[in-house]
Amino acid sequence: MELAVKSLTIADFMDHDPHAIPHTANIREAVDSLLTAGVLGAPVVDEQQNVVGFVSEHDCMKDMLNGSFYHEAPDKVTSVMFNDPVTVDPHSSIIELAEAMMSNKPKNYPVVRDGKLVGLISRKHVLQALLEND
Repeated sequence: MELAVKSLTIADFMDHDPHAIPHTANIREAVDSLLTAGVLGAPVVDEQQNVVGFVSEHDCMKDMLNGSFYHEAPDKVTSVMFNDPVTVDPHSSIIELAEAMMSNKPKNYPVVRDGKLVGLISRKHVLQALLEND
């Protein structure tokens, strides 16, 4: 008897609301967005929804500290974001992504279709997919 193998694609498990931050935002706005969404990081996008970076709470910490302590105006999110985030295709395999995550550090990957941001997938999503299909 042959068992049917379910397709495990990134699209099946990604967060369809990646909580993108506009590249025009300042760091204070980015932090507010991250905290409101309850996420540790988010893609930074331009007006056409192209991913131009990725920003995490950690990336914003120094600027927020300077702003609180020295009362400085917040810099743009582009000054602290990671400029070359690894993106994935929604039709790619969860298994292949899990294997890549074993050797790469990113915890979150923007999901891009036809150059535009369509979601976000994290280690949590990948683990959920693997658990559900164990």
